[in-house]
Amino acid sequence: MISRIANLPLIVLLAACVSTAAVAAAQTNPAQNPPSPIELVHTTVATEVAAANNNSVKHIFRDYKKTPQGSQTRIYVETTQAMAGMTVAYNDRALTGEQLHNEEGRLAGLVGNPDQLSRKERQEKEEANRTLSIVKALPDAFLFDYDGIAPGTATLGREGAQLIRLKFRPNPAYRPPSHVEEVLVGMAGFLLIDPAARRIARIDGTLFREVNFGWGILGHLNKGGHFFVEQQDLGDGSWDVSCMRLDFAGKILLFKNIAIKSDELFSNFRRVPAGTTFAQGVEMLKTEQAKLPQGGSETTKAENRSR
Repeated sequence: MISRIANLPLIVLLAACVSTAAVAAAQTNPAQNPPSPIELVHTTVATEVAAANNNSVKHIFRDYKKTPQGSQTRIYVETTQAMAGMTVAYNDRALTGEQLHNEEGRLAGLVGNPDQLSRKERQEKEEANRTLSIVKALPDAFLFDYDGIAPGTATLGREGAQLIRLKFRPNPAYRPPSHVEEVLVGMAGFLLIDPAARRIARIDGTLFREVNFGWGILGHLNKGGHFFVEQQDLGDGSWDVSCMRLDFAGKILLFKNIAIKSDELFSNFRRVPAGTTFAQGVEMLKTEQAKLPQGGSETTKAENRSR
């Protein structure tokens, strides 16, 4: 779900959304009726937005994240309230008894504090809304050109599908309506789109110049910042993020340096009941953790090496 990967106005662009069925127009053969690049982007964005607003499909999944400081393995459950998440390993080592006790205590605190849980849910919704504002802006913010095709794989779009590659560059006529979208004016890169499902399989973007927020008063991001996000078809009518890489540096409010560098893999997606509450999600996390005496990191490490 998109709220799990949105953490800065810049990074909300990286979100990719949850499930939806392909739109009827996507059933046409793109080779016989090729849409223009902007038409393809418009219909794809419409599908992604519809998917983000469809909360009927929920999953439990694993997240393996590496940064210069080390690695962390977490399990998440999407619920009718906030996202329930539990760390199960640090640096590919299972949690100590004390660490596990602290994780369970943190989750129990959320379950037992409705105000705190509501605040967490509200924050996630605000992040998701920022993400959607960026996704909705894509057709207006960029100019697109066809740039070939690429094959889908088990972790990239749909396995065996023919993905369309579109180069994008800033549209000089675009005027960002808020600080959230300002980052778009300094980005260029490419998309991979599944023309049948009308879903984004990959977005790869680079800041080709420094980008200021609020005329530089709120901060800036340095030239050369890079992001890479892939989505996959989960085989149950839904798509979700399978890989995300971030590498950005800059400043906030002119004084505070920021440096974001991470490589994240999402795997082991399984459906959970649509009505799963946060408390039920926490119990699912405990059950999953108990099945993983080594913190659940070995499988994810093997997946990381195979990519």
